Amino acid sequence: MKLILLGAPGAGKGTHGAAIRDQYHLPIISTGDLIRKAIQSGTDLGEKVKSYVSAGQLVPDEIVINILKERLQQPDCQDGYILDGFPRTIAQARALEEMGIVIDRVIDLEVDDQSIVERLSGRLVCSACGASYHTKYSPPKEPNLCDNCKKPLSRRQDDEPATILERLRVYHEQTEPLKDYYEAQGKLRRVIGQEQVQDTTRLVLAAVASE
Repeated sequence: MKLILLGAPGAGKGTHGAAIRDQYHLPIISTGDLIRKAIQSGTDLGEKVKSYVSAGQLVPDEIVINILKERLQQPDCQDGYILDGFPRTIAQARALEEMGIVIDRVIDLEVDDQSIVERLSGRLVCSACGASYHTKYSPPKEPNLCDNCKKPLSRRQDDEPATILERLRVYHEQTEPLKDYYEAQGKLRRVIGQEQVQDTTRLVLAAVASE
């Protein structure tokens, strides 16, 4: 089974993708993770990718597709996978089709912009051990200090409110048209984000199983 998780930044694709992974034993292919690994590599490609991400802009199709192609050739992808963060444009969706990839379902997570800004701007990360917190939903025991290693916590650059708003603008302009694209193919399944995470997860799993 080949699935796409569609939704704005902060809509919960990572959380609900993990639930699908556990239910169906499929790897999650997150272009966000692939891009972050490219940035951490310190290569020329990584530096180029970093310049786009820091400005809240989409990484150009050619770069993302090349990174993704390499990942999909690995053995754990042979029986299917969950794409998180790709495609982000109709051009990328067509590129998938040109690669001979047939998508079975597209799960669209619907969350309003105001909720997303609140979610993302409250995220805190420990630069030392990588632990994640949230000022509202999972705050550290001591303000701005990691529970594990007591190092200072910080907000990722792409979680700054101004950057979030730019990411949302880009999403609505470039990615949202994919809803109509996949709905026309009969593959889109819309899931409205609920107050409780487990309620959204239940709806997501039902959408994956639907015909």
